[in-house]
Amino acid sequence: MGKPSDGPLGVVSALVRSTFLVNAVYAESAREHGVTAQQGQLLCVLMARPYGMSELGAVLRLAKSSLTGLVDRTERNGLVRREPDPRDTRAVRVTLTSRGGRLAEAFYAETCRRVDELPSGLTADERETLAALLARVVQDNEVPVVFVERSEESTGDREP
Repeated sequence: MGKPSDGPLGVVSALVRSTFLVNAVYAESAREHGVTAQQGQLLCVLMARPYGMSELGAVLRLAKSSLTGLVDRTERNGLVRREPDPRDTRAVRVTLTSRGGRLAEAFYAETCRRVDELPSGLTADERETLAALLARVVQDNEVPVVFVERSEESTGDREP
C-alpha cells in the first residue's frame, strides 16, 4: 500500500489507485461469499429488478458472449434464473432466485461496509465533499447503476 510520504497524487493517479482499492475490497468480499467479483456485481445489479439480457449487457458493459457465460455460471449456482419476458416472447429476463436474493443482500451489505471504511480518516465534511465530487464524475460519465441506492439508515452512503 502507498505511504503518506508518496506525496500528493494527481486526479488520474488518485482515481486509478482508488479503483484498485475498491476492486480489492470487492474481490475479497466476493470470495468470502463464494462468488466471483463479476457474479457479485451481477447479483447487486439484479437487486433493483430483473433485466433483459441486452439491457443487462449494457449495464455491466459486457459483450454478449461474456454476459451469457456469466449468467450461465450464476444460474448453475442457483443464484439467478432466466424467465420469459412478458413484453417479448423471444426474449428472457434474468432475475434473482430466493437464494440469490439472500446472497446479494449479504454481499451488498458487507461490501458497502468495507468500502465505507476506506475513507475513515476523513472528517464528515470531507466525506461529504468526496461523495459529491465522485457523484459528479459518475453522473458526467453516465455510469450505469450497478448498486441500488439505499437509504443512509445504517452505514452512510451505500453505493460503492
